[in-house]
Amino acid sequence: MTTSNPLLDLVRDQKNGKATGIASLCTANEWVIRAAMDHFKTTDLPLLIEATANQVNQYGGYTGMKPADFRDFVLKLAGEAGFPAHRVILGGDHLGPLTWKSKPATVAMKESHTLIRDFVLAGFTKIHLDTSMRVGDDDSHAALDTSVIARRGAELAVTAEKAYAELLARQPGAMAPVYIVGSEVPIPGGAQSEEEGLHVTTVEDFLATVETFRAAFAAQGLDSAWSRVIAVVVQPGVEFGDENIDAYDRQAAKSLCAAGKALPNLVFEGHSTDYQTPQALKMMVEDGIAILKVGPALTFALREALFSLNLIEKELFRYAPEVRQSNFIDVLDEAMLRRPGNWKSHYHGSPAKVRLARKFSFSDRARYDLPDPEVQESLGLLLNNLGSTEIPVTLISQYMPIQYRHIQAGKIKNKAEDLLKNRVMDCINDYLFATVPQGK
Repeated sequence: MTTSNPLLDLVRDQKNGKATGIASLCTANEWVIRAAMDHFKTTDLPLLIEATANQVNQYGGYTGMKPADFRDFVLKLAGEAGFPAHRVILGGDHLGPLTWKSKPATVAMKESHTLIRDFVLAGFTKIHLDTSMRVGDDDSHAALDTSVIARRGAELAVTAEKAYAELLARQPGAMAPVYIVGSEVPIPGGAQSEEEGLHVTTVEDFLATVETFRAAFAAQGLDSAWSRVIAVVVQPGVEFGDENIDAYDRQAAKSLCAAGKALPNLVFEGHSTDYQTPQALKMMVEDGIAILKVGPALTFALREALFSLNLIEKELFRYAPEVRQSNFIDVLDEAMLRRPGNWKSHYHGSPAKVRLARKFSFSDRARYDLPDPEVQESLGLLLNNLGSTEIPVTLISQYMPIQYRHIQAGKIKNKAEDLLKNRVMDCINDYLFATVPQGK
């Protein structure tokens, strides 16, 4: 007997009128995942962690991890944290030709089939079939037709189902994957320009997408897989960029959300929900946007904490020349300057504005350089320096006032690692407030 996917229960609860949802933590950062596990360990909730196709793929992605490597990485952290492995849900985000969109369709889709197969065989049970982007030989002057998007998505679903059958033969009882579809998929990592424009998905486009995908799945004989299509990615009117945040407007999304609630067995997945207020996130869940994806906001919070700890370190050891300081802020910026391809297309304006964006942008392109060996060495030195002495609470009050209050309340210890993780938990708390009904 196969294990039931808890995301199916989420959809059922939503359709029964419960304002419940789940945060999808789209991150490969070790500190973020550790913070999430520490936090979720105090609950009985599942923890959904997703890897995008550019982070993790059959060639390693920018993290250097293949799907099975990412699974092992997350489960290793779970073991170290004492977090129950069975409560971890692994998701694959933007699985399709994203990474190979400059290639002809035959090449891009062949790579996409390998990508999907590897994710499913590795035990990822939330699969975002994203074929929304044009590939090399599609007409660059015309929008990609929904029928093409749906046909390609259904073809990938065939591969996913075959991979699941193979996994099931190896591991009887393995959980069946659920699928996310959609043709209005925001660009991974946030908007690249404040002038791109933002339009809420129309009811007509949403319904047409659902029907076109349903027909494409039926044409491939995927009735069982269609029963596990749980969500559609739409644009409910939320986005963020370098310095801007488009806040959720419930009235603007009213018609779309009403149409979503009228359909059985489907909820909405909201991308780019980073930096929304807790109240806005809660309204989104109440309106049927039950899966809230967050990524850059998590590492943005981590980066804020690291910068604050670096400033504390500078004050502590300002008159201690024998202590080699980490200079973390500068080391990270130097790493970014060595690899401008990670941020150049996202940050625009004068040199002064770009310099600030590298450090402080909501797009948080700095996350791509956190794994850099020199940055990691600097981070380790920072934590070792702060761990070698007691941090005056006055400095914590100055640079991390929220964490100072948590220390006063006895919620966390006065340790650099605890301060770091707790700052990330601030962000995660917004999503728990939004997705967990009061009293649960």
